Amino acid sequence: MKITHDFGQKKIDTRSLPQPWAATGIMLMLLSGAVVFLGGCSLPIGSAGIESQRNDSQAQVEAQNTSDRDPVIAPPPILAKSGDPNFVVGVVQKVGPAVVRIDSTRVVNSRTPDEFNDPFFRRFFGDRQSEPRQTIEGSGSGFIINSGGQILTNAHVVDGADTVTVTLKDGRTFDGKVLGEDRVTDVAVIKIAANNLPTIALGNSETLQPGEAVIAIGNPLGLNNTVTSGILSATGRSGSDIGASDKRVDYIQTDAAINPGNSGGPLLNAEGQVIGMNTAILRGAQGLGFAIPINTAQRIAQQLIAKGRVDHPYLGVAMATLTPEIKRVISNASDGQLKITADKGVLIRGVVRGSPAATAGLRAGDVILSINNKSVAKNEEVLKILENSQIGSPLQIQLERNGQTAQVAVSPAPLPAPRES
Repeated sequence: MKITHDFGQKKIDTRSLPQPWAATGIMLMLLSGAVVFLGGCSLPIGSAGIESQRNDSQAQVEAQNTSDRDPVIAPPPILAKSGDPNFVVGVVQKVGPAVVRIDSTRVVNSRTPDEFNDPFFRRFFGDRQSEPRQTIEGSGSGFIINSGGQILTNAHVVDGADTVTVTLKDGRTFDGKVLGEDRVTDVAVIKIAANNLPTIALGNSETLQPGEAVIAIGNPLGLNNTVTSGILSATGRSGSDIGASDKRVDYIQTDAAINPGNSGGPLLNAEGQVIGMNTAILRGAQGLGFAIPINTAQRIAQQLIAKGRVDHPYLGVAMATLTPEIKRVISNASDGQLKITADKGVLIRGVVRGSPAATAGLRAGDVILSINNKSVAKNEEVLKILENSQIGSPLQIQLERNGQTAQVAVSPAPLPAPRES
């Protein structure tokens, strides 16, 4: 028997269907009209076994029909983790008491030109040393990592501060002492004289994936205990990507609202664990905030607590990612005397006098091709390898010099401390 059903322009010949379908019932869904057709031979009802099969078949059909009528809509990432639309409330209640406000003040002396120190000028202008000094105030956030009062925050929140005041969520205030700050990663640790304080659990920033739900807590624009939420937008943003080329950090990007005053506050996952420390925004951008991965912040904090400083490996070179445009400019500027054949690598623009690079014989115009047999094509890749190296342990650098390859060993030294302005 041939049974043909016509649904608009689509005709279905049931004889062409597989035999098991013809024997137990046919279910076809025509995608053009979302029509479900059920048909086929009738099954005799006379035994429990067959009745059970019929019931199972009907259940499957009903389930399919229900699915077709009520398609499942995936929840947004911020809800998918727990399935609870109020899970942010639970996280905030759990960790909120361990988020603090940090206020700092710094007194800056008015700089008096040397000419005014001359007795001749003092007769006319008086003693300029008596001018009032300028007080600079700042505010940021932090979070307690130790019940004995150790607090993690950004270095720029307490940089050069003469006084630091920490305010807990319960209203208590304490004088803070800066145990150490690291400008290269923008991490600092401060200490308050208190015990049995609430703390936040630290997560793992190595396994983060874009799209994960995140929560930020801090004190933006002086508005204490502000909560924002969103997703993790990206990982591995370099300092140069966000206009902070002097920082050795691969940043976490988030669309959770970050504003001035959030600096130093925690970026949390759905379990309430810290995965990053909020630190930067892009001027004029919306939905673009950046955090230091907690694994980086924790590594730096451990060194600051132990010895009050962090020793970063240092070569002493100024670098630029090699591009076709840079190759063309160099060739034209040197009248072909400086030959670069490499298509990718990192160009050395300059070498600091007396630095490890200078001692090893590196020169401006050299192109770094690989370090310890690992190819490099961007400045950030060189800095990442360098940051993970050991001071005093030689790095094997393969480079191109005027069209010829060479191998040079360079032993990193501690990064010199920046000069005070």
